[in-house]
Amino acid sequence: MTGIVPSLDQLKSQAKALRKTLSAEGRDISHSHALELVAKSLGFRDWNTLHAAVGNGPRPPVSVGQIVEGSYLKQGFLAEVTGVQTLSEGRYQVVLEFDAPVDVVTFDSFSNFRSRVTKVVDGSGRSYERTSDGVPHVVLNL
Repeated sequence: MTGIVPSLDQLKSQAKALRKTLSAEGRDISHSHALELVAKSLGFRDWNTLHAAVGNGPRPPVSVGQIVEGSYLKQGFLAEVTGVQTLSEGRYQVVLEFDAPVDVVTFDSFSNFRSRVTKVVDGSGRSYERTSDGVPHVVLNL
């Protein structure tokens, strides 16, 4: 298995959508069969194996490909999530590709623009690193 696997609720929704699509084509299948097909499409042997792999534990606050809004060093941004890695329970490394570069310097005399950042965030999308006045470097609006 590679990449981020959707949550159990998302997987069950996929199975429901699959059943609906197949039913519209005149091919009725049971919900359990749809769950099995979803598991196989993600490279798992069966639904039970997928369910065990996903578990009911904490999930990253964002997923790859998601478009998010938030603030970086107190400046608003719109970004695509290009990477997510679970580091430990409740800690996630997130790579953000900004829609427009963000100036990371607060002085008027010069600028330094960033178009991509990698930060460790908690489950609420707030970075552990903080500015000198205590504001998280990254705050994702979830």
